[in-house]
Amino acid sequence: MALATRTDRRPPTLRTAWDSTVGKKAVMAVSGLVMLLYLVAHMLGNLKIFFGADDYNGYAHWLRTLGEPALHYEWALWIIRVVLVAAVVAHGVTAFQLSRRDLRARPVGYAHRRARSSYATRTMRWGGVILALFIVWHLLDLTTLTVNRNAEPGHPYQNVEATFHTWYGDVIYIVAMLALGLHVRHGFWSAAQTLGAGNRRRDRALKATATGLAVLLTAGFIAVPVGVMTGTVH
Repeated sequence: MALATRTDRRPPTLRTAWDSTVGKKAVMAVSGLVMLLYLVAHMLGNLKIFFGADDYNGYAHWLRTLGEPALHYEWALWIIRVVLVAAVVAHGVTAFQLSRRDLRARPVGYAHRRARSSYATRTMRWGGVILALFIVWHLLDLTTLTVNRNAEPGHPYQNVEATFHTWYGDVIYIVAMLALGLHVRHGFWSAAQTLGAGNRRRDRALKATATGLAVLLTAGFIAVPVGVMTGTVH
């Protein structure tokens, strides 16, 4: 009996933490915050397009030389990409697994179809799918230049212009950024709760922060295609 008791009290391993719902929520929260930090930095970098081609292209070149001479050309950028891919995969896998676990916990639908959550909460899953598809499109559009027919390697400012001079480029980007805003608003709030930051005194401030971040990111990202469409960026 004593041996069994000592065995039961063994500290949790990474595997047991990963298998638990709490562990998966923690991974989802941390990976989401990593992506959020990147999004804020990415949005601020995008807004440099309003300062002209020289500033924007210079910023793009700086990203590739970041860390030199300690790091070689583009190494820092590739490190950031690897971290982001890991965060996206971890976020997506845990979201899928938690969703499946939730469905198994209540396989029978609610008797009353009254809305039990906010619009952002009910659309988190589809928003995640939209954003995952957008990431693929965005990479093909402005990184590999595969779907950007008028793109020129080494000219990021002109490539952004080329993207947003097409109606489908504008629609895809704006729809994805609206989905991003909803995702960030609910995701930030959920991450704060998961990581223990929420309580009665801080809940209002956290909700306001979540809404503010969502509005800031959505407006900041959408400003670029709107700037191209209105001729502010030319």
